[in-house]
Amino acid sequence: MPDRSRFCFVHSVVRHSGFTLVELIMVIVLVGVLAVAAVPRMFDLSMWRLRAFADDMQSTTAAMQRRALAQRRPIRASFSTTGVTYDFVPVPASGARPAPPVSCPQAVPVCLADASVGSVTFNALNAGHAVALPAPLRLDVTDGTTVLYRFQLENDTGLMWRMP
Repeated sequence: MPDRSRFCFVHSVVRHSGFTLVELIMVIVLVGVLAVAAVPRMFDLSMWRLRAFADDMQSTTAAMQRRALAQRRPIRASFSTTGVTYDFVPVPASGARPAPPVSCPQAVPVCLADASVGSVTFNALNAGHAVALPAPLRLDVTDGTTVLYRFQLENDTGLMWRMP
């Protein structure tokens, strides 16, 4: 006759696998914390749009400097709190512009700080140099509360470089 006490002992050692109620509640709490704290930061597109604006402003301004020198024609870049516009000097009767304006993203209507308002004329008086007012012109890309990117546009050379 088989020994039943041995069979019962082996059977009682086998455990059922699964999650306890405490483990399930902890997972739900962690997912809730991530949903409240991390997910909105991952999907905040205004920071990416401001980065794109800053890159576009820097590259278009450099292109206008090269174009003014290549065409031997002065081009003025006017920086305001809502973006940058580019015009020939003097403005032709047709109203043609050398490049379309670089505007702030719609989510952030004011993306340049008030101190960034100014202008620069590339190839001023057909002399090959740039005149920035005020000199040097500092451009602060902001989201309304903090300065995210800072640029400096040099007088005479017209070079725009990103400050650390």
